[in-house]
Amino acid sequence: MMRKLATALLLGLAPLAAFSQAANFPTKPIRIVVPFNAGSGADAGSRFYGELLGRLFGQTVLVENRPGGSGIIAIQGVKSAPADGYTILMASNSPMTVNPVVMKNLPYDPFKDFRPVIGVSKGPVAFIVRAESPYKTIKDLVDATRKSGLPLQVGNYSAGYELVGAWLGTVSGLAVTPIPYKGGALMMTDIIGGQLVTGAIDFSGAATLIRERRLRALAITSDQRDPLFPDVPTMKESGYPDFETYVWSSFFVRAETPDDVTNKLYEGFRKVMASPEARAYQASQPAMLMDLGPTEMRAFVSAEYERFKRVAHSAGIEPR
Repeated sequence: MMRKLATALLLGLAPLAAFSQAANFPTKPIRIVVPFNAGSGADAGSRFYGELLGRLFGQTVLVENRPGGSGIIAIQGVKSAPADGYTILMASNSPMTVNPVVMKNLPYDPFKDFRPVIGVSKGPVAFIVRAESPYKTIKDLVDATRKSGLPLQVGNYSAGYELVGAWLGTVSGLAVTPIPYKGGALMMTDIIGGQLVTGAIDFSGAATLIRERRLRALAITSDQRDPLFPDVPTMKESGYPDFETYVWSSFFVRAETPDDVTNKLYEGFRKVMASPEARAYQASQPAMLMDLGPTEMRAFVSAEYERFKRVAHSAGIEPR
């Protein structure tokens, strides 16, 4: 009888212990894992918002870059970490909505293995060339490539950008050869150095080098021009009326992470994103703040996945 009573008491106290643990969260440093190299838009956002979150929580927030494998290396690292909220994944459309479309035997399920915490930002893809390039527009690039009779080599650093490059080939009628990189910084270095003609990249990741006139953006994939770069046309203006797509980023945790821990992270990020410092930072970026909570972000990710399936089908891309 006493043993049964003790067991009942322990079972009754277990939820209270879990609640107490969540109420005190965090009690140690938090780690944000980024699937891209330092210098990418996702990396910069993780470091900026991570620092603000660290101030709010009174804990260090570390950013760990784990590029390669189209995001799989970073995602596998987070998937194998405890589901306690102390390891956060900064993920974008590529690993969460493109990889499931273009890759067979993916070692993770973005919908079953992870849950969104908060959507961070959404912005266009840019096709970039070196500043000294003779190509001023997408039309210049397409016409010169067609005249050469050679495939257009388009740099990318994830499956998402590879898909965007393939889409350009579909709508222009050009053969496209994807040139993969481990990160956007490496790709931009080769473009500036003349080893690669063009690449598809998160516009925010290339913004600094475009301002410094080391790179030129031929076009962006949003539905309208960016007010910070009014001279850069959209792909729609460049003759491809249906060519609209975006790069988005969001913080995720493992799906098994307790609701109250996930909600505490969401409220923390939401609070720092609403700060004047964060608003000023976001205003300086060629991307808009998303600020979608866990439920809304999950619905958004599902819709993006369906959209990329349609894009892949139109580009004739099969899972491989």
